[in-house]
Amino acid sequence: MDFLAKLEKVDRRIIYLIITVAVVLPFFFRMGLPITISPEVKSVYDYIDGLTPSDCVFISGDYDPQVDAELSPMFDAIVRHCFEKNVKVIVANVFNLQGIGLVEPRLKKLAEEYHKVYGVDYAFLGWKIGGSLLIMGMGESFKKTWETDYYGTRLGDMPITRNIRNYDDISLVADLTGGGAYNAWIVYAYVQYHQKIAAGITAVMAADAYPQLQAGQLIGLLGGLRGAAEYEQLIKHPALGSVGMEAQSWAHIAIILFIILGNIGYYAVKRKNKK
Repeated sequence: MDFLAKLEKVDRRIIYLIITVAVVLPFFFRMGLPITISPEVKSVYDYIDGLTPSDCVFISGDYDPQVDAELSPMFDAIVRHCFEKNVKVIVANVFNLQGIGLVEPRLKKLAEEYHKVYGVDYAFLGWKIGGSLLIMGMGESFKKTWETDYYGTRLGDMPITRNIRNYDDISLVADLTGGGAYNAWIVYAYVQYHQKIAAGITAVMAADAYPQLQAGQLIGLLGGLRGAAEYEQLIKHPALGSVGMEAQSWAHIAIILFIILGNIGYYAVKRKNKK
């Protein structure tokens, strides 16, 4: 009984230590927890998997450091898939200036890993003032809207963008955002120009995007770290998303066990006092 009573008053430092171990351990030792693939993530994968080297995917990294842990793994997974399929990739930060420092280094690193040539296989446009005006402008003239890439090179001088006129030459727009930026892409790119759009958003925002998904305005959806982990499983390249999901799952298991043990201790003491 004394042992059960102690369960009610476990030192909080022990709790913090065990949860810390549960979070950190999966980064060094993979537990191999299964991840079920959702239809909305599979549809994005299937669409990109069906593209050819002549196709181009436009990725807009509309997020800031607050949601980097959830959205950067999505960015990595989608770019990896495109590079594996030899699909051309153009990356920009249409709505968020802070996204430059998050996606540009990752894009370079992935391009080096897959031996991709800048200006031929991929390009980075960075940020330009305009927001929704840029989305509308791309529907009329891609090169007049952006004019140069992030490094000052004219789009007409790069093979990857030389023949892109408008959305007719872009197979998919993937918007990764911590807010509602994907709605602007739907209103100004999907509605007016019938552009195919996929969204990657934080877990807390995912429920808000399902009406657009069910209406067919999005071809698919990646929601939070779970969405990134699912996509990593599909491309058979588990990385930060998969590890993060394992860390999160084990932390949740530890918390649930502490709640159960605490309640056992509470009712044991209560029963003893009644006697």
